[in-house]
Amino acid sequence: MSERTTSSSWALGIVQALEMGGVDCQAIFPELGLDYAALQDPDARFAQDAMTRLWQRAVQLSGNPAIGLNMAKVVRPASFHVVGYALMSSRTLREGLTRLVRYQRIIAEGADLSFRPTADGYELILAIHGDRLPPARQSAEASLAYALAFCRWLTGKPIRPQRVLLQGEPPADPEPFRQVFQAPLQFNAAHYALLFERTDMEMPLPTANESLAQLHDRFAGDYLARFSESRVTHQARQVLCRLLPQGEPKRETVAQALLLSQRTLQRRLQEEGTSYQQLLDDTRRELAEQYLAQPNLTLLEVSYLLGFADPSNFFRAFRRWFGMTPGEYRAAL
Repeated sequence: MSERTTSSSWALGIVQALEMGGVDCQAIFPELGLDYAALQDPDARFAQDAMTRLWQRAVQLSGNPAIGLNMAKVVRPASFHVVGYALMSSRTLREGLTRLVRYQRIIAEGADLSFRPTADGYELILAIHGDRLPPARQSAEASLAYALAFCRWLTGKPIRPQRVLLQGEPPADPEPFRQVFQAPLQFNAAHYALLFERTDMEMPLPTANESLAQLHDRFAGDYLARFSESRVTHQARQVLCRLLPQGEPKRETVAQALLLSQRTLQRRLQEEGTSYQQLLDDTRRELAEQYLAQPNLTLLEVSYLLGFADPSNFFRAFRRWFGMTPGEYRAAL
C-alpha cells in the first residue's frame, strides 16, 4: 500500500506538543525508526503509521491520553507548512479554512477536511485515516485543538465554537477538553468537527493581504501539483472514487484515464508500494466507512456506490475489512 505521509512542519508541532507533556521524543524517535534531525528539513515527510506509533508511545510514557490537546499551545503558521501563511493572508476565517481544505494534503495526507455552511454557521469536519494501523484519536484531537487555537490566534478573539464533535468514548477526565475548546463537547459523535458561529467566520482578519494570498496560493498550488504528480496512487484513487458508482472499474479504464499504459500504471503503483487490486480494495474500504456514517444511505445503496454488482460480495468484503457486517458496524456508530 502506498504510505500516506505527514509534513515535517506538522510533525515538528506534534513533537513540541509531546515534549511539553514531558515525553523525550529524541530518545524514542530512533526506537520508532524515525529521524529526529529530519524535523528541521522543510521537505522531509514522515510515514503516517510511524506518527501513529509516536502518539501511542507518547500516551504510554506520559500516562496522559489527552496529550494531543497540547497542540493548542504550539500555534505558529509554519506548522501548516506554506498553508499557514495562505491562511493568514486570507480576508476572513471562512476564506482561510476553505484554503486549508484545498491544500490539506500538503500538511498531512492521513487527514481529510471539509468545510461547509450549516443552518446557523459553519462546520469544519475532520476524518483521519490510518495506513496499516488505525489512526490514534490523539491525532484527531490535536488537529481540532490546533485548528481552533490557530483561528483564535489569527483573529485575536477568544472564538468559542457552538459545539465540538469528538469520536470515541468520553474520557475519564473531560476537564482538559473543556479548558482547550471552551465549548459544549459531544463525544461518541459520527465524525470529528468544530461548529462555528457565522459571525466568527465572516469577520475580516487583521492579517488579510490579497496580493500575499495570491502569492501563497501559487506556492501551495505548485507544491501540491509537484507532490501529487509524484504519486500515481493518489491520482488513481481519485479516478476510482469517480468510477466506482458505475461498477467495478477495470485496470485498463483507470490507466486510460491517467493517460498511462496498463503496464506503466502497474509499475508505478508497485514503486509506491501497492498494486491495482490492493488500491481498489483500500479505496472501497475507506469509502465504506464514510458512506456507512451517512444514515440516509441504505446498505444496498452503499454496496452499489462501491461498485459491487452483487451485495453479497460487498458483505463478504466488509467482513474481511472490519470483522463484522455492515449492519453491525453502523449500529456501533
